[in-house]
Amino acid sequence: MPSWRRLFLKLINSSLVFVSGCLAQQQPSKWCGIVTKASRIVGGQDASPGRWPWQVSIQTNNSHFCGGSLITDQWVLTAAHCIGSDILSSQVHLGAYNLSQSNPNEEIRGIALSVVHLDYDRYTYNNDIALLKLSARVNFTDYIQPVCLASHNSTFHEGTHSWVTGFGDLGKLQIIHSTQTEVEIPIIGNNKCSCYNQGFATITENMMCAGLDQGGKDSCQGDSGGPLVTYNSLVWVQGGVVSFGYGCAIPMKPGVYSRVSNYQEWISNTVTGMRPGFADFISRGSDDDLSFSFGSPVFITVYCRFIIQ
Repeated sequence: MPSWRRLFLKLINSSLVFVSGCLAQQQPSKWCGIVTKASRIVGGQDASPGRWPWQVSIQTNNSHFCGGSLITDQWVLTAAHCIGSDILSSQVHLGAYNLSQSNPNEEIRGIALSVVHLDYDRYTYNNDIALLKLSARVNFTDYIQPVCLASHNSTFHEGTHSWVTGFGDLGKLQIIHSTQTEVEIPIIGNNKCSCYNQGFATITENMMCAGLDQGGKDSCQGDSGGPLVTYNSLVWVQGGVVSFGYGCAIPMKPGVYSRVSNYQEWISNTVTGMRPGFADFISRGSDDDLSFSFGSPVFITVYCRFIIQ
């Protein structure tokens, strides 16, 4: 096995992490999910330039409409519902920090190819995931880097701390924010999320949820297609793609994301050229979501409850 594809196994903060691949051909000393320039989504704050170097802005006529994440030097991961009939006339902005100003670290690429998952359901948002091939490769810099993707072995237990980033709405006014924003939110297990979404949406195994029970922090319109990432003290791992939600930052209505780990084979088979990097994020210990039950959607605060063992 080539040395650059050797596996790293590390026990960090009660999470077992397994990292492989994503070695940049242009910079063989760097791996995916690396931030070298560390320093408002709903309830969030402005990010610093270069803090999320894989975040991209997908624009039409210089107007942002969706986010995405760079996964190789020529491919971007986003949501299927972001892909319209005119997607090939759109542009991808990489390394951008403030969309209302010129960005010296920004690269702009056209879109040569869009690939929507064949099983995407636009009514249920199941398999809401897509890939974009850029018109030309990008050079990796401090402000443009690929993210690691959660591999098929990954598990994200209830309460796992994650970050969602983008240029989306900052509140009920639903105004696109010109500056890249970030917010830290915990993972909400699928059982609890299914309970919270009774009567609104079916949460499938291809989805994952994140947010606060009390609301106040969330992704929103304009963040669609962007990454939900988790840090393991080694690299950043993208576990989710912003998909949908009931409003924004509403109590007991967490954001819903496409579960990246379920698409490792599809991504690997679709992407050409440089290979994307996949990383295991395996939460240790018991998952509180496994002891969660729910009943009538009418009395959600009563029937969404933990089973007393």
